[in-house]
Amino acid sequence: MNTRVRQLFRSFLLWELLKGLQVTGRHLFARKITVQYPEEKTPKSPRFRGLHALRRYPNGEERCIACKLCEAVCPAAAITIESEEREDGTRRTTRYDIDLFKCIYCGFCEEACPVDSIVETHIHEFHFENRGENIITKEQLLAIGDQYEAEIAAARSADAPYR
Repeated sequence: MNTRVRQLFRSFLLWELLKGLQVTGRHLFARKITVQYPEEKTPKSPRFRGLHALRRYPNGEERCIACKLCEAVCPAAAITIESEEREDGTRRTTRYDIDLFKCIYCGFCEEACPVDSIVETHIHEFHFENRGENIITKEQLLAIGDQYEAEIAAARSADAPYR
């Protein structure tokens, strides 16, 4: 009978509501940890791997020699490369596509590249609005590389903490 009276007393005083308000009151004046993202940005690790880019040599020629090591090492099979031989006997890519939905951003492609052609930048703010935009083409990769070459080169310099 005593437990039944206690239960009735608790339900009459809305005991669960008071316990919930106690938790709310405890956290109401605590330091907030939420980041207001577009205005505030959290620091990124120097090892962060983001959007891919293809680099060029200083003379403007693309670095990729179509060895297809990045395609072979990619665990998600996100890279597709087609190549052809040029008049001077060198191989260059005619198609270099990366499916960003498949990509797991592991960095194996970057590590496998013997000429430092494919790199993963620190860009993490990209989105897709239409179907098919997740496949990034050679021209788009080269444009990203051209746009961010100074940042990429600085990150790859000898004094950078992570290559």
